[in-house]
Formats: sequence, C-alpha cells, structure tokens
Amino acid sequence: MDLDRRTLMTSGLGLGVAATSGALAQAPGGGTELKDLRGTPLPPETTEYVDLWPKGPAGLLKTELSEVVKTAPTPPRRRLVNGVIRPRLAVYRPQKPNGGALLVIPGGGYTYISVDNEGHNVGRVFSAQGLTVFVLYYRLPAEGWAQASDVPLMDAQRAMRLIKARAKDFQIDPARVGVMGFSAGGHLCASLATGYGAPVYAAVDAIDAQDARPYLCAPIYAVISMKPGLTHAGSRSNLIGANASEEITARYSTENHVTPQTPPAFLLHAEDDGAVPVENTLAFRAALKAAGVSVETHLYPKGGHGFGILSPAMPWSDLFLHFARQQGLYSQTNAS
Repeated sequence: MDLDRRTLMTSGLGLGVAATSGALAQAPGGGTELKDLRGTPLPPETTEYVDLWPKGPAGLLKTELSEVVKTAPTPPRRRLVNGVIRPRLAVYRPQKPNGGALLVIPGGGYTYISVDNEGHNVGRVFSAQGLTVFVLYYRLPAEGWAQASDVPLMDAQRAMRLIKARAKDFQIDPARVGVMGFSAGGHLCASLATGYGAPVYAAVDAIDAQDARPYLCAPIYAVISMKPGLTHAGSRSNLIGANASEEITARYSTENHVTPQTPPAFLLHAEDDGAVPVENTLAFRAALKAAGVSVETHLYPKGGHGFGILSPAMPWSDLFLHFARQQGLYSQTNAS
C-alpha cells in the first residue's frame, strides 16, 4: 500500500450521524459477546485501569463535579461519560503481544466521551491483533478546570509518558506507541501529534521526563481545525469558546502546527459527514504533505459521522493495521 496515496472508498451504504455497526449488540459495560467484522469473538472488556496522576489532577475549580455515565436507550447501548475527575487509562493486554502499543482517544465533542464506540471496542479489536491498547478517559474543558482549554492535552501528554515509563510492565517497546482519536478525540490526537512538547503542565514526577511524541497518529473523522466554518461548532465552543479570538483559534487549530517532526499519519473520513466536515481531514493532510510527513488518507463517499470501528459499511481496521506495520509499529500480526 502506497503510504502517500489518497484512496476513495467505494461503499454502497450511507449511515446516519450516530451510525454504528449491527455487530455491536452489547449491554452497558460490555456484558454480551462482541465480534469483529469476520464474526470472530473479541476479548472481553478490560477490568484493568491505571490512574494518570498520582495525587489526582490539579486545577479543579468546580468542587461538585462528579463522573456521570449515561447509556443510550436503544441498542447499541453505548456509554457516554462526562465529569471525569479521575483521568485514567483502560488497559487492553493482548494474549500475544507484538510490542506495539496504541493510545486511543474517544470523541464526544468535548461534551462527553464515547467510551464504547470509540474506545473499548477499539481496544478489543486491536488487542486481538497483538497491540497493547490504552483507552483514555480524559478531562473535559468546559467542566470547571483551570487552564480549561489545555486540560485534554495535559491528560494526553501524561498518558503517553506514563505508557512509555511503564513499558516493561506492559510488555511494549516504549519507542513504538501510536495514538488514535475519533472526532473531538481526533482533535486531541492531532493536538498530541503536533503539540507533544508543549509545556502545558509542570512535571509532577519522573514519568514526566519521558518524551510524549507518538510513534504515529491516526485522527479518525477528526475535528482538526477550530476555524469557524470548518470546525465542529460544539467542539470549538467547549474547548475555546464560541467567540474565541483569531489568535486563540489559530493556537488550537492543529493544521497550523504540523512540522517535519510530526509523526506519520493515517487519516480516515466520510465525505458526507454532517457533523465534522471532511475538509478538516483534507486540511491536515495538506499540512502534513507540505511538511514532508508521510500520510495515508482514506475517504468514504458515504458513512456519516461516528461510525466507530465495527461498521460493516466502513471496514477500515485492517487498513490501519497494514499502515501501522509498514510504519514499524509492530512486525507481525498476532491474532489471539
């Protein structure tokens, strides 16, 4: 596969804005069996969690904040989380680790975190292929934190550093940790890929000596820009405010911060996305190409927004695995 090509997928089925796979028929908490697109049972939902901050995160101004989990009333029963005051990683350890690792950042418009569709399901799919996967529960900027616009990136940087610092325990190569994010989580993924060295928090322990640069990045139907007319209005409002200045808008528009040191990228979007315009992905691709960064881009003509990893109409997980292997994230597939 040519890493620099732009492929236009041919898909006969368009899904709505909240579309997900019929293969996902799980109860809240992952109670029933989940299968991949080949019909193979996937590993169960993990019970292993690791807190990011040893004494909890700093800067909580809204003392009454508490974590809330809401569940969609109809199948698939996706959980949506907000009020995160304990940023953490859900850890998916494969039966046959191949040394590669992936930090996964669910989306939700910086309003909530879609922990199943864009988090645990991704962990279950890729851990079955030998990757060690870490699903990030991160703080949301509009919920009463100091340095509100930077708290998601604080958690993403800390997560990457913690994963690398504990590489021996996780049986991974600390030099081979990628990041994938969806929708607003894709904005955070791109923010980490372009701002891994930004001084958004003071070091709290030795873990923060680790380099937060990802090995590769994969923003999926991502909010890339904060520019009006291009961005997702809800994500912009929650992250920087609907009336943010041009300076602030530019600062949090990730396409402005691509350099030759930005890691290789895998991009995927549906052209009929009614929530996050596909032009976000095209803007990031253009910036990556201009900087000489390797980028692989896949576009579906139909698919809407929020289709996650288990939609039969958009079977992209093997495309990412092929890209990741070509980039050296891992050397072979070790399916469980």
